[in-house]
Amino acid sequence: MKKVTFLFAALLISAVSFAQKWTLDKSHAKMTFTVTHLLMSEVDGVFKGIDATITSSKEDFSDAVFELTADLKQVTTNQEMRDAHLQRDDMFDTAKFPTLTFKSKSITPAGPKKFKLVGDLTMKGVTKPVTLDLTLIGTGKNRQGKNLVGFKATGTIKRTDYGVGAMPSAVVSEEVELRASGEFAQN
Repeated sequence: MKKVTFLFAALLISAVSFAQKWTLDKSHAKMTFTVTHLLMSEVDGVFKGIDATITSSKEDFSDAVFELTADLKQVTTNQEMRDAHLQRDDMFDTAKFPTLTFKSKSITPAGPKKFKLVGDLTMKGVTKPVTLDLTLIGTGKNRQGKNLVGFKATGTIKRTDYGVGAMPSAVVSEEVELRASGEFAQN
């Protein structure tokens, strides 16, 4: 029994020690959204305050767990009145819900350097599962010798699923395109 317990403990420690944590380089990262306005133009927004990590024990990231937080108080659309409206309770309600979060639950290969990333997106107190298209942009080392990896994630959500905006879809589209890309350094 002692051998089995020791073997299990050794395997657990071994699995934990191989998991690598990667931290977002915020100077090489961006998260945006796009909605359609009046069925004829696109409005883009930028989440200026984002942070993210990746935890993976495999070199190909096929077991990676992605976690992201975006500060909704730092969203800009380059129009002050619209940015102020996004803070109000009918939109993001940042007084009560200042952040958007995402935590992946599974990752599935979908082609060379392509994955389907499934996780929970929480906004305005509502958590819904979402599936994102994930692309491994590249890997390398920086001048200091740190390992780097770059990813891009894209997907579409429905704003009303999260209680964001009561205006009709002819004014602002139901569908919101999300795009995030970033460079991560291995800790």
